[in-house]
Amino acid sequence: MSLSLYSPFVSTGYSSHCNHPNHISPPSTRTTSAFPPSLRRQRRIELKSVVTRSLDPMEVCGVDSEGKEFKSAQEMWREAIGEEGDETKKTQWYRDGVSYWEGVEASVDGVLGGYGHVNDADITGSEVFLKTLIQERLLVNGAGTNQHLVALDCGSGIGRITKNLLIRYFNEVDLLEPVAQFLDVARENLASIGSETHKATNFFCVPLQEFTPAAQRYDVIWVQWCIGHLTDDDFVSFFNRAKGCLKPGGFFVVKENLAQKGFVLDKEDRSITRSDRYFKELFRRCGLHVYQTKDQKGLPEELFAVKMYALTVDTPPKVHRTRSKTRSNRPQIIK
Repeated sequence: MSLSLYSPFVSTGYSSHCNHPNHISPPSTRTTSAFPPSLRRQRRIELKSVVTRSLDPMEVCGVDSEGKEFKSAQEMWREAIGEEGDETKKTQWYRDGVSYWEGVEASVDGVLGGYGHVNDADITGSEVFLKTLIQERLLVNGAGTNQHLVALDCGSGIGRITKNLLIRYFNEVDLLEPVAQFLDVARENLASIGSETHKATNFFCVPLQEFTPAAQRYDVIWVQWCIGHLTDDDFVSFFNRAKGCLKPGGFFVVKENLAQKGFVLDKEDRSITRSDRYFKELFRRCGLHVYQTKDQKGLPEELFAVKMYALTVDTPPKVHRTRSKTRSNRPQIIK
């Protein structure tokens, strides 16, 4: 599953009761929209996303795709999935999300919401980020090309990322995707790609919130443009399950749209675009550490900003900075 990308926040000068106006104008309507939570072009309506002064990242104002404001993420989730324990409404949330994507064309342009031309920029940005991480995290202590590397492609859709990136760096790639028609196309797309030593191995037609990976199977778990479909609780639960599925030195890559402030709820495809602050609070709750980040470049200006996070279970080593001798030996003013 890929996600639809909304347009970024555009200031319109309209004031808000949250005292921190930040508005967005979603793109014009397109029937097969689908790029990450949300490269989608909908009717042009002015939406507002704002943040309160609270220190709790979850106590942020947000907005939905119909322009309704929420004072907090908790308020939004209560409306979207009901009170805690209301499994019926929560189940419907996920069912509606999958149904949306079942109506999208199983092509690069379809899964990228009519923005198929950004595929090259997306893959290039991801590859630069991934190569550095592999060198620093996996190919250490003399390990080289003989190391058997395995990746999991979450929300794999039609296999776009596996085909264009992951299969070139990993000996095995497993694909996880809840939309059956996307996974069928992924099988076809990957049937003639790779080799005996670089191949797509498993195709799991399972929703992210229900999936438990095999213990210590993966060097990298790649999560791109799909985690926005998970509620906060299921977000944390997924990563808590998946942590035990990483090999020593393994890591997660989360690549997602960013709201400038707070969040934006897409009521059509049942996804939420979170801010950087919102993401980092959820990572903290998962017991994950931000190892590296990188902003995606080269996307059209009307789209949300996109950020890559490398996340580890272990605490990244602190970099001890020392002053140069030249500077430290300079005469100092005695006070």
